Amino acid sequence: MSESYQPVSRRPIADMFRRTAHLAVRLCVRANIHPDAVSYASVFFAAAAALCFFYAQRWPWLLLIVPVPLYVRLWLNMLDGMVALAANKASPRGEILNDLPDRVSDLLILAGVAHSGLCNPFLAYWAALLAVFTAYVGTLGQAVAGRREFGGIMSKPWRMVVLHIGAWVAFALWAQKTGPLTPLDWACIVIIAGCVQTVVVRLRRTLTRLAESTQEPP
Repeated sequence: MSESYQPVSRRPIADMFRRTAHLAVRLCVRANIHPDAVSYASVFFAAAAALCFFYAQRWPWLLLIVPVPLYVRLWLNMLDGMVALAANKASPRGEILNDLPDRVSDLLILAGVAHSGLCNPFLAYWAALLAVFTAYVGTLGQAVAGRREFGGIMSKPWRMVVLHIGAWVAFALWAQKTGPLTPLDWACIVIIAGCVQTVVVRLRRTLTRLAESTQEPP
């Protein structure tokens, strides 16, 4: 791997997440933990979140703890890139391996929601499809315009927040009738609508950048 390689585009990291990661980054570098291992660990926690949703109809208390694996997954997704840079292990291959587990994680979590019995599977799978598509549009911007787009209201962290809220509302209203749509149905609808807006924003920015780059100099 090239020690001088720097990723072309990196997602802005919230200060709160960055502050909690500094010690973990140092420990990972000292223990020679490879960034890819951190990426794969994020998939493990995504699977744990999926199982919480899947078994929530049998054990509703799982809806209370599902935010833990959701946010640990996010934290590990942030950590892998920071470890790669700190350990001089960043590479083009690493950028791909950093992104692929993310998409697997999105699919796992929303598949768990789809088969929880607490949500219309059609809505959950549309949310999963659009979650992956938002990431695809972002990387498309990097491929054709040289810069990855992270704009829009329904980025990965906000999708996890929406699922967190949906899970807790579902638990709070467990014994009550909620009408034709359940709290997790509404969560998926919010994700779908937000992802559509995010795709539009990212495509528009990429097309604008392409148009600017192809303009003839005066």
